[in-house]
Amino acid sequence: MTVRVFIDGEAGTTGLQIRERLDGRGEFELLRLADHERKDDARRAAMLNQADVVILCLPDDAARQVVAMIDNSAVKVIDASTAHRISDSWVYGFPEYDAGQPSLIAGASRVTNPGCYALASVAIIHPLVAAGLLPTDWPLSINAVSGYSGGGKAMIASFEDPASPDPIDSAFFAYGLGLAHKHVPEIHRRGGLSRRPLFVPSVGRYRQGMTVQIPLHLKALPGAPGQGDIHDALASHYAGCRFVDVANPADSSAVARLDPEAMNGTNALRLHVFGNREHGQAVVAGVLDNLGKGASGQAVQNLNLMCGLPEDAGLDPAPTMS
Repeated sequence: MTVRVFIDGEAGTTGLQIRERLDGRGEFELLRLADHERKDDARRAAMLNQADVVILCLPDDAARQVVAMIDNSAVKVIDASTAHRISDSWVYGFPEYDAGQPSLIAGASRVTNPGCYALASVAIIHPLVAAGLLPTDWPLSINAVSGYSGGGKAMIASFEDPASPDPIDSAFFAYGLGLAHKHVPEIHRRGGLSRRPLFVPSVGRYRQGMTVQIPLHLKALPGAPGQGDIHDALASHYAGCRFVDVANPADSSAVARLDPEAMNGTNALRLHVFGNREHGQAVVAGVLDNLGKGASGQAVQNLNLMCGLPEDAGLDPAPTMS
């Protein structure tokens, strides 16, 4: 049976990439509103309620409003906004989160797609907390850099369009300096932390790709775990996962420059554990495509699971280490 999918907000950066990943796949019929119908609440409600799966690529308030417009109990929803990411009534759409997460997603009618920064942060923090290597109240700092596509159409225009009313000339800038970035509650909750982490994101002058880095003073942690203990906990957690790859220590030690664009075009998250044994320090880093595993690719992975299809259908895994 063909699954009817309606992408509400398909003209945005994430929506366009989801559509691109679904175009040509015979399992899906993509429902669309004409441009002049997108603000017609009656037509929009009709489309929402005739779909089998609705994917929301909207601002938070709009996503909440749209969910309230769905009165057909058979309609499943994947929300790519921040609106429901810490809600108990929505399933967290990170299949690799725990062994049972794919089954939870497959059986859910409401799935919240993780944020790009948050997915990589949670992917690092959650297994280390679960393994007892990282206390829940540890004072964590998270540093990250994304390509400018993560800021949506307005930021893309600021970097690429000379006629933009708000041009950006910087090669790199940090932001979220009030330490209240919208992904922090998700990292806090889904990471299993009792203390709010300190998160400083930044943007580079390149379109797509992301690195997230979490430094650890290993000698200060309870039990003074080694770099190998951190690696082994992550590798054990993600063993057998198609889209999360933990680089082996030899490959990580050979990395001289961590390229944020290395996973572009894939639905992969690659984790590295870098460290200095003499000083008892480590940095756990994640590399992903902020529009792939960090947004649209992850939404398609969740869609596959919710529709009883192979999890990796239509998605590209990580490239092999060179």
